[in-house]
Amino acid sequence: MMPSNIVSNNTSSKLFPRVSASIRPNFKKWFGSFTLKSLNWALAGTLALELSLSGPGLADAKVGVNKPELLPEEFSPLIDVAGFLSTGQEYRIIQEIVNLEKDTGFKLRVLAQNYPDTPGLAVKDYWQVDDKTIVFVADPAFGNILNFNVGALVDLDVPRSFWSRLAGKYGNMFYWKEKGEDASVEAAVLAISRCLREPVGQNNCSEIE
Repeated sequence: MMPSNIVSNNTSSKLFPRVSASIRPNFKKWFGSFTLKSLNWALAGTLALELSLSGPGLADAKVGVNKPELLPEEFSPLIDVAGFLSTGQEYRIIQEIVNLEKDTGFKLRVLAQNYPDTPGLAVKDYWQVDDKTIVFVADPAFGNILNFNVGALVDLDVPRSFWSRLAGKYGNMFYWKEKGEDASVEAAVLAISRCLREPVGQNNCSEIE
């Protein structure tokens, strides 16, 4: 168990020895002024743990998972292996993601999972994750359901506090247990879309509706 106020680079490097060189340098810049409790469990087996953002909580880091057989045969920006979403919700979220990428150039990718039932590392190549990608992992296993991997170029435009505030509002256990996991996922996608569409400035993404 790691101390609650430290995200261990040594732990993540053991789980992910081949993190992309284009992503790794952003780690020190990101966490130099941003302290989080260790919630790397939700993204273990998904992408580089160094860029994990999540709501409050504490859990052990999990062993990496790589199950490409759980990926859809046809490309989709949304993968719901947990079965949280209805067909209608999946359609609405995919349309929102497609329109967001067309309008802004940012790539939002959503994975709904119940660890260890997840494609894990396989999504990196499947989604061609880069510095303009937000990987949103919805996993309720340890309380807060909202977890994010944020690319370096997204970091330049979106205030760092946005992700923790988003997780605090729509990812907390009281919210998703009352409203449902699907409601948390859909609300978070819409909030991210609104944020990325706002003009970059001192007050962008300051409100989460």
